[in-house]
Amino acid sequence: MQGRAALAAARKWGRDTGKENGKRFMRIALFSDVYKPHINGVVNHVGLLKEHFDRWGEQVYLFVPEQDKETVDESNVIRLPSIPIADTGYHLTVRVDSRCRDILKRMDVIHVHHPFISGSFGLTFSRRYDIPLVFTSHTRYDLYVQQHLPLLPETLSDTALHAFFQLFSQRCSAVIAPSQSAAAVMQSWGIKGRIAVIPNGIELGQFQSPAQEAKRSELRIPEQAVVGVFVGRFSQEKAVDRLLRVFAALRDETPDLHLLLVGGGPSLHECRQLARELGLATRVTFTGPISYERIGGVLGLADFFVSASVSEVHPLTFIEAAAAGLPAVGIDSPGVADMIVDEETGYLTADNDLSFGLRIMRIAQDAALRGKMGCAARRYSQRFSAHHNAREVLALYQTVQEG
Repeated sequence: MQGRAALAAARKWGRDTGKENGKRFMRIALFSDVYKPHINGVVNHVGLLKEHFDRWGEQVYLFVPEQDKETVDESNVIRLPSIPIADTGYHLTVRVDSRCRDILKRMDVIHVHHPFISGSFGLTFSRRYDIPLVFTSHTRYDLYVQQHLPLLPETLSDTALHAFFQLFSQRCSAVIAPSQSAAAVMQSWGIKGRIAVIPNGIELGQFQSPAQEAKRSELRIPEQAVVGVFVGRFSQEKAVDRLLRVFAALRDETPDLHLLLVGGGPSLHECRQLARELGLATRVTFTGPISYERIGGVLGLADFFVSASVSEVHPLTFIEAAAAGLPAVGIDSPGVADMIVDEETGYLTADNDLSFGLRIMRIAQDAALRGKMGCAARRYSQRFSAHHNAREVLALYQTVQEG
């Protein structure tokens, strides 16, 4: 039904000049390998882009794999036939039918948010219809290349990845890096085309003043506990297992320290098992997947945000935590280093468990320090609004369309 409605809309304005009542609007195709009901940073980012473009009167279509036949989509979300890829939560799109091609040929710009599956489809139609292609790099693919190129020998996969991105970027009109450090990483891969640094954004108010506040009692967290919270996908690159081991080492030094782990993913069961093996059953709370609308309320019951991941490019969860007034502890790495002002909004630590653990202990033991850093973090988050991000992305579309 979505496809038929989209086709009718496309035919309705198929021969016009992209103007309505004298206003020039853009025709935008967004491609993503994953979308709602899944919950992750890319899903949130893509959804916010579409929401803002719709609000401003642009003609925007979102092409995503069909994942749940009972999912009710918003307007102009096109679910493409696909098959699941093991237990990754991702699906492999298998075809784009004539109805979708009829829409795509009328687009002003195609914007892909993953390089391999949907990126290949976006590249195909960009070249076929001579439409500018924009790509946002949301992930440090180089840090877990075997997950993306599993059929290649490990000694060849890194070289193959760099060669892929060099070729792929040459065919893009622009590549968006969500941070300066992410841009530097892409340049190290040999990408020489246009790289635009545009930080991702969030709806700040959703975290500054959440509509629904969570209570510690609901999650069986002691009221006197000092709560460190992690929000994200439970998968290898997020290093939740490392976070658990560091918290286990701090157990005796900080008896009130409690870890709140929010999210789901393929490693969730293993992390639950590891917590039991480490003797953390009463010191760690797993919420499992929760709706994005509830995240702000859950962050509100914590004292600081913490992550051991070094695979980020512009982690939205750090921005969300900052908007909620939480200081953060993270490992100094591209992406994370752009999100924390060391010793002002939180701590950036060396990439070793001793440094990481000592900073967690420092922030857990000093309530006044947490309050001071939390206020600074909230101020720092103001630069990362979804509205500002969408405006900058739209301006980039206009420049690549003009050539």
